[in-house]
Amino acid sequence: MGGGSELAFHARGRGLSGREHYDLAVRLSDSQTVRLVVNDRLDVALAVPTAGVQLGHGGMPVSAARALNPLWWIGKSVHDLAEADAARTEGADYLVVGPVFATASHPGRTPLGLAILQQIVAPAADLPVIAIGGITADRVREVRGAGAYGVAAIRALWDDAEPAAAARRMREWMS
Repeated sequence: MGGGSELAFHARGRGLSGREHYDLAVRLSDSQTVRLVVNDRLDVALAVPTAGVQLGHGGMPVSAARALNPLWWIGKSVHDLAEADAARTEGADYLVVGPVFATASHPGRTPLGLAILQQIVAPAADLPVIAIGGITADRVREVRGAGAYGVAAIRALWDDAEPAAAARRMREWMS
C-alpha cells in the first residue's frame, strides 16, 4: 500500500482480549513507514512502540495520557461540537469525528452528516480532524470538502476486492 507520515495504523478491537490487542499492536508496529496508534488501551501503548493513542469518549483525560508519554500524538473521539470543544480544551492533538455516515460498526447510532462535520471542523481549525464512520473511497472527496484533514476506514478496505487500490484512491483523493 505504501506508507508515509500521513498514514497511521490503529490497533483497535473492542472484542479483543488484552493479549490479542497487544499481539495486534506488535504486528502493526512492524511497519517502518506507517505510524502506530493504539486505541483505548494505554497498557498496550506503553508496552509497544507507538506514535500515539486514541482516547475514546468518556475515557481517560488527555492530560493523564500525556503524563504517561509526553511524546505521544493523542487523539480524542468526539461525536458532537461540545465534545470537540472539550477535547480541544483538554489538549488533544487531533480529533476523530463520527460516525459521519451510517456504519455497520455502530448500528443504531445516528450519523452526524457532512454539515455537523463542517461545524466541528470550523472551530477546530488548529487541530487535524479525522472523519470516521461509513467512509468509502467515493466519500473521501465529500469529507475533505467539508474540511476534514483525513479519513479513517475499515470496512471500505476490508470489503473491497482490491483493498490496496482502494487505499491508494483514498490517499490520492485526500490531496
